[in-house]
Amino acid sequence: MRKIRKASILIVDDNQQNLQLMGRIVYDNGYNVCIATSGENALESISQQSPDLILLDIQMPEMDGFELCKILKSNPITKDIPIIFLTAVTDSENIVQGFEMGAVDYITKPFNKGELIARIATQVELKLSREKLTELNASKDKFFSIIAHDLRNPAFALKLLIHQLANDYSTLSKQEITLSLTSLEEAAENLHVLLEDLLLWSKSQWGGLVIQSERLDLESIVEDKIAICLSAAKNKNIEIKSTVVKNLYVNADEMMLKTVLLNLISNAIKFTEINGIIEINTKVSDKLVTVSIQDSGAGMTENELNTLFLIDRCVDQKGSDKEVVHGLGLILCKEFTELNGGKITVKSEKGKGSTFSFTVRKDLTDQNPVSDTL
Repeated sequence: MRKIRKASILIVDDNQQNLQLMGRIVYDNGYNVCIATSGENALESISQQSPDLILLDIQMPEMDGFELCKILKSNPITKDIPIIFLTAVTDSENIVQGFEMGAVDYITKPFNKGELIARIATQVELKLSREKLTELNASKDKFFSIIAHDLRNPAFALKLLIHQLANDYSTLSKQEITLSLTSLEEAAENLHVLLEDLLLWSKSQWGGLVIQSERLDLESIVEDKIAICLSAAKNKNIEIKSTVVKNLYVNADEMMLKTVLLNLISNAIKFTEINGIIEINTKVSDKLVTVSIQDSGAGMTENELNTLFLIDRCVDQKGSDKEVVHGLGLILCKEFTELNGGKITVKSEKGKGSTFSFTVRKDLTDQNPVSDTL
């Protein structure tokens, strides 16, 4: 299951006693706390890790709270961090100035503990809600982008091929008809895979999927997915080696595990050159099994690695033989792995292939000891 992220609060005050008091109150109420004793310290802290909220004292030497707020609000990277001003000054002029500079709230010192936490909770909830809305909008935009663009290509290919066959069938040779039917089958398969991924992903985003964990024979499932991909591998003369140990049982949702394996093996084939090799290995610990799919393909740059699992950044790619890879499959792999309590990682180097690894819970009722194969 996904872990709920603890919000982080940066407290900026030149008074050590105030820092200790506020820090303890905020920490005891479930937040991560960072502190800074000056505006310069705060800027340095924010450059290393952006907080979810800043509690900012106005009256500080050298750089006061207003000046720091102005710097933060003028920077596109930090302008959306909510700021609550802390001050002993209660005149309306300072309060108005604070709001005009972009503060979301104002608390006077000495403060009431309950009021402080209530105001923090309100602003943190608003910020996290905005982030979630941004994420949902990105997901929605990508979803409609895939429908508008990705679905159009295979659908158009199907239409064109069917039109050609319908109009030219009597003039085509048997070989030409066979080639057209093969192309028609590939276009239909691309469309089918994309539709399946779209439906699964949309269900996962809107809570339509129910996890049904059960005891599964990992070797059997891996072999089944290899069999499904074998034709595509043979077309490129790619050898698939599996060293998954026998009698190794895991606890996971069967559909999700099969989806992850099928996507990773299929992608490995698409990005591996002719005469390449793909290896599927397992590593077993007390509670987890790590499954790795290693290919001898083109590999990826660091920038490509950083955007692999981002819904708003995933783009259409082509395999080594111009195969279609729409990117949504990897996002599903991450989603399903995490829903089953695991984690997916990638190691890759341009020109030297890639290794995708994911963890799945070992079935603890398994009494047969197994050894690491890595």
